[in-house]
Amino acid sequence: MKIELKNNKVFFNKGTDIQEIHPFWLRERVSGEEFIDKSNHQRLFDPNSLDPEIRIEKAQIKEGTLELNFNDGVNSKLNIETIIYEFSKDDDLVSSIKKIKWDSNLKNIKNFNYKDDFFETKEMYDLLTSFYENGFVIVKNVPTENNFLVKFANSIGSVRRTNFGEHFNVKSKPNPNDLAYTSLALAPHTDNPYRKPVPCIQILHCITNEVSGGFSTLVDGYTVTEDLKQENTDYYDILTTTKVKFKFIDKDVVLEDWSELIKLDENKNFKQVRFSPRLDFVPVMKKNELDLFYKARKRLSDLYNSDKYRIEFKLEVGDLLMMDNYRLLHGRTKYDANEGNRFLQGCYIDYDSSEGKLRHLKRKLNL
Repeated sequence: MKIELKNNKVFFNKGTDIQEIHPFWLRERVSGEEFIDKSNHQRLFDPNSLDPEIRIEKAQIKEGTLELNFNDGVNSKLNIETIIYEFSKDDDLVSSIKKIKWDSNLKNIKNFNYKDDFFETKEMYDLLTSFYENGFVIVKNVPTENNFLVKFANSIGSVRRTNFGEHFNVKSKPNPNDLAYTSLALAPHTDNPYRKPVPCIQILHCITNEVSGGFSTLVDGYTVTEDLKQENTDYYDILTTTKVKFKFIDKDVVLEDWSELIKLDENKNFKQVRFSPRLDFVPVMKKNELDLFYKARKRLSDLYNSDKYRIEFKLEVGDLLMMDNYRLLHGRTKYDANEGNRFLQGCYIDYDSSEGKLRHLKRKLNL
């Protein structure tokens, strides 16, 4: 891919085809302190105030720089690599990180160790990259005092507050408004499927764990649904096209949203799973359609609950688990509260937090 010039016109050559870059597109991207604020990189001008009939009167390439003189009197120098990076639409850092499919054979999970200067380091960049590859990461030795979970989350982005609060305490308690606050086993599920939008990332921090049970479990919904697509296209099709209602009822709030159990993006690729069988309500459909849907949902549930896909591990004091709530299902094995305390703190952040941090570190560390 390269930039080419002809008759004061700028072309983008992708190797397979050549197309002209619109002069106004280039004019919008002029640099220099008279056009761009140095601290926040925002434009100091409104491009809508410009004459749309912008033309390039002179164009030349010098040492990796595109030098342009526009007919409104503005001269600018643009970095060619930056133009190629943007014009090729290959600037989505996260989408360039390939998901790694995994199942119960996943071994030697890479852990990261917390340090005081952790959040601005190459290690944090590697942690976020690993998170997008596998859908989760574990950080060891994270301080457990003074709700440090919130500080950790806000150091990546911003905590997403819900009706459970800025953060929530996961431990057995009387009259719980969610089964998470019991000592019962929890089957694989995604959190908050009834929200608009669903929180993207969940963070759980182990404060105390004195019980022999209570192992954390994870299942890669991406792996399971891709396998289902290969196994039974009819099941996959109905689960990716039928929207069900998810509903949560508490003393002071009723939350509802509709979604497919397997949600695809505009290119029909994996985007999200929502799965919480105690909270979903299937719509009225023709009997033959419901026959297929119920069989498909049962098969999906069997796969999620299969030993083939589940990994189990015990969170030790100070361990922090960060997991993708759009991709992974999580749960736990049962435990006996009489053995001692099991206390985790949790909160949510969204993708703009982790993606924004990743972009910042890439820029800062010149990666």
